Amino acid sequence: MVNRQTYREAMTRLGAAVHVITTAGPAGRHGFTASAVTSVTDDPPTLLVCQNRASDANPAFKANGVLCVNTLAAAQQILSPVFAGMTDCDMNGRFAAATWGTLATGAPVLQGALVSFDCRIAQVIEVGTHSVLFCEVEAIAAGEGHEGLIYFGRRYHPVRVTVPG
Repeated sequence: MVNRQTYREAMTRLGAAVHVITTAGPAGRHGFTASAVTSVTDDPPTLLVCQNRASDANPAFKANGVLCVNTLAAAQQILSPVFAGMTDCDMNGRFAAATWGTLATGAPVLQGALVSFDCRIAQVIEVGTHSVLFCEVEAIAAGEGHEGLIYFGRRYHPVRVTVPG
């Protein structure tokens, strides 16, 4: 069996986009930083988001039943540690660090994100330390940016997308 530290070290070798996951509703407005987001299927359009069950926001996401996956542009890197709880900002302070709108569900949509997926949580499965949220996409907002942000080797890296034209 692979131990936790060996596994965590190996995972640093998998580059992933950086996202701020947000929710709003009866349980309040909350958000966290995640790289564990992936497509599940396109029929119906569904994403998978992993959230640590020990997170203070975990119950709010489940109670609100909606979320938005906001994929950060390289210029938005500063939001990653803010929403990861690595600063002194409370939740209101985190949201004050950017400009937000909404789409179909009312979950906060980050202005300037590369793309935002506005979703309803269709199913939650508890696995080990995390809640795996299966999220059906209700609306999408595509941003104007062409420079993404990935996390690889415990560091951020900008990724430039060349648009044919």
